[in-house]
Amino acid sequence: MPDAPDPPARPRTIRSVPAGRALEWYGEALRLFNRHPLRFVGLAVVVIAAELLLDFIPVAGRPLANVVVPILACGLVYASLAADRGDRPRAAHLVAPFAAPVGALAAVILSSLAVFLVEWAIAWQAAGVNLLAHDSETPMSPGDVVLVYTAGVAVSLPLTLVPMVALLEGAGVRESFAASVAAFRGSVLAFLVFGAAALMLLGFALATAGILLPVVLPLWAAASYAAWKDLTGATARGGAITP
Repeated sequence: MPDAPDPPARPRTIRSVPAGRALEWYGEALRLFNRHPLRFVGLAVVVIAAELLLDFIPVAGRPLANVVVPILACGLVYASLAADRGDRPRAAHLVAPFAAPVGALAAVILSSLAVFLVEWAIAWQAAGVNLLAHDSETPMSPGDVVLVYTAGVAVSLPLTLVPMVALLEGAGVRESFAASVAAFRGSVLAFLVFGAAALMLLGFALATAGILLPVVLPLWAAASYAAWKDLTGATARGGAITP
């Protein structure tokens, strides 16, 4: 498994940081992205294409996408780790998360499903749209779209670090969720700024009819990776991630 670090030798201490630190996470994400922008964009295009293709499969396509795509997207975290080590993002990083322990994969899937279920409930209640139906004929208004994504981002904030703790530390469901929630509770304002910036980037992507989405996805992943490093004190070296 390329660039997969060994689990840490000891539990990490979760730091508390001020609100402005979230902007530094995005600054770090931009720095990593700028090292290999075309490679990051290429990986993101594959993730987007996978979701679109799975969405065309009747009945099972959407549920399958909710399982496969979040794991595939974690390849952008591995790519961020590689860039942080002075290496290059590679296609192999997209499949690397699938080799993670079952508990780690379960943590990634459950955190993604939690966000999706909230978005599904909001879309159904506010606009009568079933996000599980690939052929829904009821379009959402721009206001409903903003509401759905805002709710999704809000729910995702306490779960931001789950993929990194699960995949890069080898933790299971309980440990991953507990560490991520603890990080959120200790730096609520920073995560709120992080979420506001995520919504702003999403707004840019939507305003360009999705053209900027292959740029936004790697920035989200790299910023989450930077947040994990900052809050846990991890450092990326030539070998394993170390505390």
